[in-house]
Amino acid sequence: MTDSVLIRIAEALERLAPPPGPAPDFDAADAFAWATDPDRLEPVPRVAGVEIGLLLGVDRARDTLLANTRQFARGLSANNALLWGARGMGKSSLVKAVHAQVRAEGLALKIVELSREDLPSVSRLLAQLRAAPQHRFLLFCDDLSFSHDDQHYKSLKAVLDGGIEGRPVNVLLYATSNRRHLMPRDMIENERSSAINPSEAVEEKVSLSDRFGLWLGFHPCSQDEYLDMIRGYCAAHGVTVPEERLVAEAVEWTRTRGARSGRVAWQFFADLAGREGVGVGA
Repeated sequence: MTDSVLIRIAEALERLAPPPGPAPDFDAADAFAWATDPDRLEPVPRVAGVEIGLLLGVDRARDTLLANTRQFARGLSANNALLWGARGMGKSSLVKAVHAQVRAEGLALKIVELSREDLPSVSRLLAQLRAAPQHRFLLFCDDLSFSHDDQHYKSLKAVLDGGIEGRPVNVLLYATSNRRHLMPRDMIENERSSAINPSEAVEEKVSLSDRFGLWLGFHPCSQDEYLDMIRGYCAAHGVTVPEERLVAEAVEWTRTRGARSGRVAWQFFADLAGREGVGVGA
């Protein structure tokens, strides 16, 4: 093969692989979103979230995660955390609220959102974060789960175990999932029943969740907790309606939705506030 052919091949490969973006300016924001093709950290000027005081019914998880995050922001040892459980009970809202609270207390901490689809690029992201040891980063992966033929979980181990270099000391991972073991129960049972060595067949995937130092469970809320959430939103946003009407409409809302959670409480409040002529954020 001639040199000219090799040069043309090299040039073609360069065109197929776009060059990485410029080095991130971590002073540009307190929050970033990781994107690929090319690799870059996009600053997020404002993080959408709920004040930590408005997250009710999750007191233990809130206190544990807040203490762990404070330790990390102060340069002390801390654990990766898996927030798992019922849908709509504030798992992702708690992560963002804890980050905001720690920032409000004067502790420097950046949050970086990593989508599940971008997990294969996580080693490149970690390299960029490792190169900025003066900052501490909370790496946030929302709604994390894996299907039967999904190999993304192998990339997640780069964050949890760190490979030969180890996880960067300035990076901590918080992930949320509806599944405690990050994959469906029927998938675990199917692999156990069909594998030659059942215990080894699922150990690699199931043990992934064991690599999180903190497991924080979120469970469906009671009706009293659901109503307290709505009352809290009303007080925070200045919405005043008679108690009897509030309770009757809030309970009816859960019947039409067939569910009761923090998310449903916010959706009812947003509707109520709109009918009362009060604008609230998303």
